Amino acid sequence: MTRAIDKTQACKSMAEVRAHVDALDDILVPLLVERGGYMTQAAINKPRQSQVRDEDRIETIVRRVRARAEAEGGDPDVIEAIYRNMMEAYIAYEHREFDRLVAAGRKQPSQEPTA
Repeated sequence: MTRAIDKTQACKSMAEVRAHVDALDDILVPLLVERGGYMTQAAINKPRQSQVRDEDRIETIVRRVRARAEAEGGDPDVIEAIYRNMMEAYIAYEHREFDRLVAAGRKQPSQEPTA
């Protein structure tokens, strides 16, 4: 298997670097949009809004992507930082989706257990 880092091409100009980065962004953006769609599905499937943030799942994802980054020849610290920021953005999005679904009558409001 070819590691991702080994696919990086030598560039002779910033224009060439930017063209490669733009091409990768054209691949990444649709995947991120699709990932966001699954956050809507999560909002649909979680009965309580308090379940949106799942610390165990966050740490599982971080461990997984750090290992994948290392296997691909990347910097695990950079990938972890990107993923933690992305997950925070998606958690906020999932909260908004939860509220939107409740307002649209497609979901019951959270009935959080009382202590």
